[in-house]
Formats: sequence, C-alpha cells, structure tokens
Amino acid sequence: MTTALIVIDVQESFRARPLWQTTDNPAVVTNVGRLVDAARAAGDPVIWVLHEEPGTGNVFDPESGFVRVMDELKPAADEPVLVKRVHNAFTGTDLQYRLTAAGIRSVTVCGLRTEQCVETTARVASDLGYDVTFALDATATNPIPHPDAPAEQSVEELLADPRTLSAADVSARTVYALAGRFATVRTVAEIIGE
Repeated sequence: MTTALIVIDVQESFRARPLWQTTDNPAVVTNVGRLVDAARAAGDPVIWVLHEEPGTGNVFDPESGFVRVMDELKPAADEPVLVKRVHNAFTGTDLQYRLTAAGIRSVTVCGLRTEQCVETTARVASDLGYDVTFALDATATNPIPHPDAPAEQSVEELLADPRTLSAADVSARTVYALAGRFATVRTVAEIIGE
C-alpha cells in the first residue's frame, strides 16, 4: 500500500449550480466510483476532500446542505473526509500528514474541477515529492468566462460569448500543463487495468 486515491470536491455543491449543465464529463461520478472501487479492492487508502466557504450563503457554504459527497458515492467508515477552503487539498488540512504516516509515495487525483482544485492538488503533490497520476476522465470542468465578462452572466450568456474558453480547451490545457512535468495523465481504464 504505497498509493492513495484522493477524491477532490465531488460534492453536491457543483450540481446545485446552473453551470453544472455545461459539465464536459457527464460520466465523472461513475468514473470516480470506478477508481474508488479499484482502490478499495487493492487495499489502497481513499481520501475524500470537500470544499467549503463558510458564511458566504452560496452552495459551498456548509449551511446550504450541499457540501457533501455526491449522493451516488459513499465514503467508507474508515475513509477520511477532509474539508478545505483553498484550491489544493494540502493547505489547511492534514492530508500530507496522513499520507506520510501511511507511507504513501504516490497519489492518484480525481474530481472537480479539472483545472482548478484537481490540477492545483496535483501540482502541490508533485512539489511535495509524490508520484502523481492525474485521472483525466475522472475529472470534470465547465467553460470559463473571459476575465472581462460580467460576473453574474447566465449560462446562456457564457456559452454565447466568443471569448469563453470551452471546457474541452480547459481540459486540454491541463493535460499540456501537467503531463511530464507534474503528473502522469491517464484514463480510468489505464489506471485500473481494464
């Protein structure tokens, strides 16, 4: 047992947002579940991470009721659920301590959003000396608005704006940024040997 699966922000908060309809990978929850099942079968630790923004009144505020693992997935009783307030799963949590205490030298990361919390966690893990596998098809993201776009634009306005970066382009950029530098990018099938 030298590898851990880190499941990042696969939480109902994302489904509670209108932007969820633009998710580039509708199979993300199923694919995360496949990784979880494989890790458990191999006896590898599974560590769940949730993002919260207390006091904001948004869907990431714990008071909203959405800061919980997506309903299709269930952490086992012995699997920790860590809570973070930044973009990576290490800062402000005891993730590194847990990995070190368990003798973990490699991690597989998956979850939401591809370019944000999952990529940032992969980069930090690499900087900390872990061998990182980035499970691309067990991540998902959305189109990203241009920096000059109105903050409260609708999904329709986002998609109609020619300056919007498509979710496919976001994922492709993540692969280019991580592969061979911070992580090995693989599919779920490659990771679990299907």
